[in-house]
Order: sequence, then C-alpha cells, then structure tokens
Amino acid sequence: MSVYTEVGRDQLIAFLADYAVGELVHYQGISDGIENTNYFVTTDKGEFVLTLFEHHDFGELAYFLDVMTFFFEHGIPSAHPAADRQGRYLKKLCGRPAALVMRLDGRGVANVASLAQCEAIGDILGQMHIAGQQFQSRRHSQRGPEWRQETAQRLLPMMEADQAALLKNELAFQKGYADLDLPWGVTHSDLFRDNALFDGEELRGIIDFYYACDEYLLYDLAVAVNDWCVDESGTLALSHYQALMRGYLQHRQLTDAEQANWNLVLRAAALRFWLSRLQDKLFPREGEITQIKNPDAFLKILQQHRHQPFSVDELQ
Repeated sequence: MSVYTEVGRDQLIAFLADYAVGELVHYQGISDGIENTNYFVTTDKGEFVLTLFEHHDFGELAYFLDVMTFFFEHGIPSAHPAADRQGRYLKKLCGRPAALVMRLDGRGVANVASLAQCEAIGDILGQMHIAGQQFQSRRHSQRGPEWRQETAQRLLPMMEADQAALLKNELAFQKGYADLDLPWGVTHSDLFRDNALFDGEELRGIIDFYYACDEYLLYDLAVAVNDWCVDESGTLALSHYQALMRGYLQHRQLTDAEQANWNLVLRAAALRFWLSRLQDKLFPREGEITQIKNPDAFLKILQQHRHQPFSVDELQ
C-alpha cells in the first residue's frame, strides 16, 4: 500500500530481532493501494511483507490475522503471518501496529485480466465462500451502507451538480440494501487485481485481507466482477464476466434472491469504491509515497450497471 509511515533501517533491524527470520538484507516501500503502509522485506532466510496499520488498533487486527490463518489452513493459497519468538503475530513499530507476513510468489495483474485469470479468481472465491462457512469470528463491515450514506453526505457539497444528482438517486435506489435476505459470511471484500498474485495464468495466492468482514457473499463476488472483468476501455466485458462466473458457480450456485438482487449488489459494490476513491481525492492524506486511484473508473462501472445491467440469464 502507499507508504504513510517511513521506517528507518535501524528501526526495522530492531523489529526483526524479535523474529527467527534471519538478518535484514534490504527493504523497499510498496506504492500500490491506498490504506496501510507496506514494505517488501528481504532477509537472508526469506522474503516477507511488513504492514504498518494506519487505521486499525491491536484489538481489531487479531480478526484479520485469524482470517488469513483460517484460509491458509483450509487450502486457500494465502499469506500466513509470521509469529515472533513469543508466538505473537502483532507488534508495534513506529507507533503503529505491525505484522510480518510471508511473501507469496507471483505478481498482481496490472492491466486487463485474461479469461483464464478471471476464471481462476471466480474459482478461488467460490472455494473461499464454501470454506468460510466454518469461520466462527464475526466482524461488521466498516464500508457498508451506513458508511456509504455518511461518506456521500460529506462529499455531496464538493461534487459537480450532475454527479451529485446521480449519487442521490443511487443512494435512494440502494436504500433497502441492509435488509436483503441473502447468504452471508466472512468475505475478502477487496479482491482486486492487485490483491491476487499470478505466475502467468497460474494463481499463486490471495493477499490483503484487511477489509475482511461479514457481508453478503454476493457483494464479495460483485467486488471481484467490477474489477476483474473490465476491458481496455474500462467497461465490463461479457466474456470476462462469464469466465469469472463459470469458475465461481462450479462451487456455489446463486440463490433465487441473489439472482433477483444481482444488479443492486453490483451497484452497491461500485458505489463503495467510487465513494472511497473520491474521498481520497478530495481529502488526501500525507505520505512518503501516496497513490490516489481514479474515482471515475468506478463511476463508469456504476453507470454501466445503471444503464446496461447484466441479465440473470448471463450468469449461467
């Protein structure tokens, strides 16, 4: 993620001394993303990702590390947190909660995903939703309908008239989101192309579980569709959509209620990321390396769902 907290070499060496991970060779900040501070860390015994959490406290972070460990132990290729010599996953570094996680092979998908990559993401997400039914811990979504409503009210005075009108109309359309009777459980809720690592067409791992929460499983699927299934023009491509759904549906079929509310949930997922990116643009945070992603990309996807919705028949 963007680097908001700069870690000095001596600070990192002292931090690593509590782990059985060898001596520091080098480290560098990671500029992808927008939420936490991340560094690639290489020692003489392996490669890791160091995360300093900018918005979470120690109490809530245990949940995310438990999610990562759970999926790792249930056959999902996900990064496992490293324990220090006292068996702790969390420590403090530069005044922030910090975790050291095994670095997985592969790279995120920087540009348009291939059909094979879309199918692989659908396949692994379906597996995650089935395995996740056994996960017992609970966490309310921090970017759910209440957050969307509150963030919209903060942004509306700063928006152009046409976008403000669209936002008000969309909030009215999505008013009943919280009351939908849909299957739910633990979700990744941020399964973007930069949070899945590939070696060519082979999926090597899922990373960044720090938005994991209880949500509609359909929302998790919608987040993936809205990012993975875009073409070079930034619009959703039917071929990519069908490939992702083909991978997913071999593990879990959608209920009648999910099919009936598919457009609504796709729009809710698009709205969430339009609002968060717009907030980052209008209220930027300071950092050594920062990356503000274009909010218009998700406005475009939202408009596509409003005017050219995927039909239920296209799910099969």
